[in-house]
Amino acid sequence: MGAWQPLPDDLPPEVRHFVEQLRQLKDRTGLSLVALGARTAYSKSSWQRYLNATQPPPRPAVVALCRVAGIDKEEAERFGVRWELAVQAWPKPATVPAKPEDADGAEEYEDDPTLPWWDAPPKEQKPPSRRLLAVAVALVVVLVLTAVIGALALG
Repeated sequence: MGAWQPLPDDLPPEVRHFVEQLRQLKDRTGLSLVALGARTAYSKSSWQRYLNATQPPPRPAVVALCRVAGIDKEEAERFGVRWELAVQAWPKPATVPAKPEDADGAEEYEDDPTLPWWDAPPKEQKPPSRRLLAVAVALVVVLVLTAVIGALALG
């Protein structure tokens, strides 16, 4: 279980400590990464990234690992604190996508699945399309007609 890749030398101490503790917790479960993925909402490849310090885990992943490992509430809270410290110190990606500006001057970002969720910009909500509205209205009309015809047929 303890055959981990060495962590990068330039990793901040908070991140190194957190990942080492996370690795120990994972080893304590006795589960493989595949089995851990099956017991949590995170895939084997996600756990590989988290446990090799290539990407910080989301807090719910840490909570899930604590639950699977069966640790008590106090120790789980300590993991939460370690997670917060590690996320603050986690190295930012070397290449951050440029932030192009459209004609109105508003910033617009492309979706980049490699960015962690806390660096991803909030997505703007687009108004529903007219086609979607037309389909919804048509469905309502069909349902009302079906109810009326059914009521007339059954008396």
